[in-house]
Amino acid sequence: MANGVWHRGYGIEINLSLPDLGHPDRPGLLDEIMTSVSGRDPELLECLAHHDGHTCESEAGGKSPWMFIRRGRVSGRRPLVAAHLPVTHKPTPAESDQHKATKERVVETALRHGLEATPESPVRGATGRSIADALVTGPDGTRIGWEIQYYPLGKSGVYQRSTRARDNGVMPLWVTKSTQADLIDRAPWARVDDMPWREISSGREMLIRGGFRYLQTWLCKPTSARQCLDNGGAGHCHGLHADWFLPALCEPPKPAVHIEDLILTTATGESLAVFVPSRHNPRSGRHMWVPVQDCVTWTEMDGATRLPDLPTSEPDDSITFDEQEIDRSCTAGQESPSFRSDPRPVRDLGQPTGGLTLPLLTSRRPNRDGAAALTVTGAERVAVAATLGCPVWEVGPCSRCGQFIRRYGPNAPIACSVCRGQGR
Repeated sequence: MANGVWHRGYGIEINLSLPDLGHPDRPGLLDEIMTSVSGRDPELLECLAHHDGHTCESEAGGKSPWMFIRRGRVSGRRPLVAAHLPVTHKPTPAESDQHKATKERVVETALRHGLEATPESPVRGATGRSIADALVTGPDGTRIGWEIQYYPLGKSGVYQRSTRARDNGVMPLWVTKSTQADLIDRAPWARVDDMPWREISSGREMLIRGGFRYLQTWLCKPTSARQCLDNGGAGHCHGLHADWFLPALCEPPKPAVHIEDLILTTATGESLAVFVPSRHNPRSGRHMWVPVQDCVTWTEMDGATRLPDLPTSEPDDSITFDEQEIDRSCTAGQESPSFRSDPRPVRDLGQPTGGLTLPLLTSRRPNRDGAAALTVTGAERVAVAATLGCPVWEVGPCSRCGQFIRRYGPNAPIACSVCRGQGR
């Protein structure tokens, strides 16, 4: 990586460590050089060593002397750095075998259960041609495009390919084996273990470690097994909370989800892709696959759309300008100490989304015994039913204290356990 390049179009030297890039008379220069290589002449930016007639280590290694610009990540700073093209990561033989084995497992599982499935399937639509590693079609025509991505792919590539697939009527489902993959929470995804291809092909258990969640609702009170979402775990608000959890973190734990489960349920509509915005930062959020009934319950409580349009970009961290002298040597294949990248951040942390809290249940009318009875909105009633594990129509007030319980249905009590225990 380097902190300077030669602009062949203007015939100027660019210092990436300066806020004005060394050219205050060109205010649009930054946006221009940050344009994706696919949207400009790939030979626009040149290695300074190559331009000066010196040895370009990249060219000597059989690659190009042409450059692209990106944000680096160094000790929390985000400097602009120049790197040589091409930037495509060539998968290792092991990665290629894993990719092929996973793709074949998806297709074979779908065909074995009577679904339509084809590998390397081209999809043509109004926005052009897209290719999925495996295309699985459900009974109602739902098409799931499995993208097996075991080697790095930048976020822009994820956005572009996901948007193209959806525009062509295909729901993308990205598969990764890394907790650091850029695709996580930027499109519908699933994470599996890093397994040898022979074990994938042999049918060894292949669990979904991330990307699939269940909805959990609970009344925030001292006897609850979960903490309050609003008080930082301190105290209880007596409101109704709802959030999404990995199967093992549910109360009680849910069964593990296997890749075969995901192949079938996504195609049949039993599992849906949702995007839940972060409670504290609406610009971000989590993509996940969820059971259809959980999706219905969440929508009734939150009123949110199931899957908004995928963004084509996202806010970037502010660029750091260190105002240094240009290093004119070519350091291709070796990282300069000043530009040594920080480790890639872990994106799959398995954390809840922040959930939502429904208004506190309040007393609004007395019952015939003079005790306070509770009334609830439709959203609250849905949450209460989910918390109690019963249909909405079985929810009703305790005949003594008015707290809502499973009041109706077979063997349902007319009073809550507390009132019954106190003989009220």
